[in-house]
Amino acid sequence: MQRVFLDTNVVIDFLGERVDFYEPIAKVLTLADKKKIKVYTSPNSISNTYYLLAKYENAKTALEKIRKFKLICSMSIMDDEVVDKAIVSGFKDFEDAMQYFSAVATGCDLIITRNEKDFKNALIPVMNAESYLQTLSGPNVGL
Repeated sequence: MQRVFLDTNVVIDFLGERVDFYEPIAKVLTLADKKKIKVYTSPNSISNTYYLLAKYENAKTALEKIRKFKLICSMSIMDDEVVDKAIVSGFKDFEDAMQYFSAVATGCDLIITRNEKDFKNALIPVMNAESYLQTLSGPNVGL
């Protein structure tokens, strides 16, 4: 089963139901709900998403959305090794480095983000949700 890492921006797009970005990531998460792929995100993504949802909606709603999201999304590894690799990585954005090395440590096959350019040195594929959905074909996709 393919292991897909979700960057913070797409988690926020989904849980915040952001009009211009919600539909493609919702389709990706439908695949996870149907057990066709396994999705991961980092603990950092969850805390950042909670912060924004609580600020723009409310804390109770934010926690409920995260609780439901956790039913289909697992947490990636975020440990000393991930942090150490991020520190020396040369990524322009430290948070992106943390996300990337967390995805790699977890054995993810690819990263879905809206900021592909921030992962230009990645050794695993990095794409947006629309591009990912276009790579899928056949009767087993279920979209």
